[in-house]
Amino acid sequence: MADVNQSKRPLSPFMLGQYYRFQLNSVTSILTRITGNALLVTAFLVVWWLIAAATSESAFAVANGFLTSWFGDLVMFLSLWGVWYHTLAGVRHLIWDNAMMLDLKSADMLSWVAVIGSILLTVLTVVIV
Repeated sequence: MADVNQSKRPLSPFMLGQYYRFQLNSVTSILTRITGNALLVTAFLVVWWLIAAATSESAFAVANGFLTSWFGDLVMFLSLWGVWYHTLAGVRHLIWDNAMMLDLKSADMLSWVAVIGSILLTVLTVVIV
């Protein structure tokens, strides 16, 4: 027999705003995966720049022109933030792997440390270098 109350139940927990609110730990976990994949793209750009430098002056001019353009600078700046964030998130996971700071308050604190710490370390790196 068909369930007559079926239309009153939510279809998915991901109906944002109505039924599900992202938690800080889920957002930082997703962000860790995104930064890890984005850093692969950055690694390919750096390898392209190095291969172009070893190949010819014209190839290097193209690669160097791209990486030193405003878009390339933006990509490298965001990649720098991604390195710091991914590093701090990795340290957070190492702490969790040792069964430490697993309660919600401590886990949230570690998430904020990863987010705010990565921003501060990125700015500090840009200022120093």
